[in-house]
Amino acid sequence: MGTALPEVGVDMLRRLLSMALANPEIAAAVVVVAAALVAGLYAIRQFTRPRGARFLEAVSELDEVAVLLHPNPDPDAMATGMGVASLAEQVDTDAYLQYAGQIRHQENRAFRTVLDVDIETIDHVSDVAAEHVVLVDHNEPRGFAGADSVLPFAVVDHHPGEGGGGTFTDVRTDYGAASSIVGEYFDDLGAEPVPPAKHESEVGTDYTVPSPVATGLLYGILTDTNRLTAGCSAADFATAGYIYPGVDEDLLDRIANPEVSAEVLELKARAIAGRDVRGPFAVSDVGRLSNVDAIPQAADELVQLEGVTAVVVLGESDGTIHLSGRSRDDRVHMGDTLDTAVSVLREGSAGGHARMGGGQLSIRESVIETVAGETVPRDGLRERFFDSMSGEI
Repeated sequence: MGTALPEVGVDMLRRLLSMALANPEIAAAVVVVAAALVAGLYAIRQFTRPRGARFLEAVSELDEVAVLLHPNPDPDAMATGMGVASLAEQVDTDAYLQYAGQIRHQENRAFRTVLDVDIETIDHVSDVAAEHVVLVDHNEPRGFAGADSVLPFAVVDHHPGEGGGGTFTDVRTDYGAASSIVGEYFDDLGAEPVPPAKHESEVGTDYTVPSPVATGLLYGILTDTNRLTAGCSAADFATAGYIYPGVDEDLLDRIANPEVSAEVLELKARAIAGRDVRGPFAVSDVGRLSNVDAIPQAADELVQLEGVTAVVVLGESDGTIHLSGRSRDDRVHMGDTLDTAVSVLREGSAGGHARMGGGQLSIRESVIETVAGETVPRDGLRERFFDSMSGEI
């Protein structure tokens, strides 16, 4: 879009100028009105520009930016971060990818290794690499000491929440993946995906989607939408099609098919063997474990059982119960289900989308405290999840 004012605005300015010349007494008023008109037209132009262009303009004014992923990042978070960093670097803004927690899921580790993602961990707000922070795939800083003091410069996310950026906020809860949002930014800018066999210098456009970024974005979309079968929108399909020419299928296969540890296989088996099924719903408590990333994988397996349409899997690690839920039942919004189940529990939080959700809550001596000061035995959690899935609470 050009910088010229719309024709209607030009005509109005001409009429105002004629009035001022014909009647000097109202010239001052005309100047004020004209200035307001120009400002209004400029504001309209700014807010009707593609969001990708607005995001890039905001980032281009910075020397450096820290791109914060959500704790224990998954492929969608890492891919979104890669995309934001690539855009920033194409306008000479240094970008640093950072996250709290760990990357333990075998696919997540493979994603980081195969695509050679340059990323570092943080434990404290003092570790944040730059003054200006972009949050991706979450909209409120969390997971490290002092997170509450971080005031994001920008937020790019697809999860529900109240967080936002001081300069730029783009939260689209109808999108299945944050990767789709950033992929759309590249499309807004006319960026060309770089085929795996080519170098970026061989592409004749101002902006490009490097092949590793395109590969990461596609995998991020696929994982957060269950291979484009759940919780996705037309935009997710459109972005996947747009970036596909830049995807390296060999790298994609290496990420999607990593080796699986014996611990993960054993935990999946425990979840299936120990399941409690009531009608179409199932809950499984796998007990203590060391690899909490195995819990969502167990939920993915459990929801595939014949006759089961919604599941919750929970397990304990270091005094925290980790939750993961999956739903293919239109009656069960899993994010709301988990949130409702833990809303009365102290030091508990949960949420997510219609098809998948997660959460955490503290446990001491096998009991969980409520906000009213009462206690809930661990077995009582099972009942709350069943009641929440069935709509009784």
